[in-house]
Amino acid sequence: EVQLVESGGGLVQAGGSLRLSCATSGFTFADYAIGWFRQVPGKEREGVSCITRSDGSTYYIDSIKGRFTISSDNANNMVYLQMNSLKPEDTAVYYCAADPTHFCSAHGLMSYASRYDYWGLGTQVTVST
Repeated sequence: EVQLVESGGGLVQAGGSLRLSCATSGFTFADYAIGWFRQVPGKEREGVSCITRSDGSTYYIDSIKGRFTISSDNANNMVYLQMNSLKPEDTAVYYCAADPTHFCSAHGLMSYASRYDYWGLGTQVTVST
């Protein structure tokens, strides 16, 4: 059974940092992408970053470039999102998800409903002013 479990969320002041973790298990796919998404109540879910397991290729949306870094530890089936210089507008529930048939791409993040088949339950990130 495929499982993804997020952790590392919390309350932080603007300008601070958090590192989110995504523990994955049960994967039998030859290759896949892991994406990080966020959602604010009343708004659509937004893909912020992704990474391809095999070659480590990554993608970031413009609003988090230079502040967030995605990485993976394949030996331990972990994916991380290091978030620095956090802003109040980064406040959201953050989810990690797996696309079992495609590499990481901007198109994949935007088309998440048809690509990312497996999801964690999310972790809350709150950035205060």
